[in-house]
Amino acid sequence: MNAGKGQPTQAIRALIAAHGTLAAGLASAVEQITGRGAIFLAMSNTSLSLSDIQESLVRALDETGARVIFTDLPAGSCTMAVRKLMRTRPDVVLVTGANLPLLLDFAMQDDADPAVAARAALDRGRASMVAHGA
Repeated sequence: MNAGKGQPTQAIRALIAAHGTLAAGLASAVEQITGRGAIFLAMSNTSLSLSDIQESLVRALDETGARVIFTDLPAGSCTMAVRKLMRTRPDVVLVTGANLPLLLDFAMQDDADPAVAARAALDRGRASMVAHGA
């Protein structure tokens, strides 16, 4: 998601790490709805070992300065890799079970500290899950 000529470049504020192409799809959906998808760096765990995922995440954190990571599954390999790296990086905020409403809320809080915005967006993500019908 490149900014067009003359448009300001958005800094990456968070990583999304998930299975297959889910992270890229979520960032793409945020871009389509808000135009702010570029604040996320999407990462896939496809064909990566746990240590490969952790190394990729550490490199991405160092390159972007991001300190918030959203993952898809609470017990998935991406989450396990983040939890392992949090032992040496206690400033990282991990939010598991990421969904589109949560990421949209986070994306719209561009003035808030990313860690604070992630915690606030968690409520929106939880509240968006509703069952209709029997």
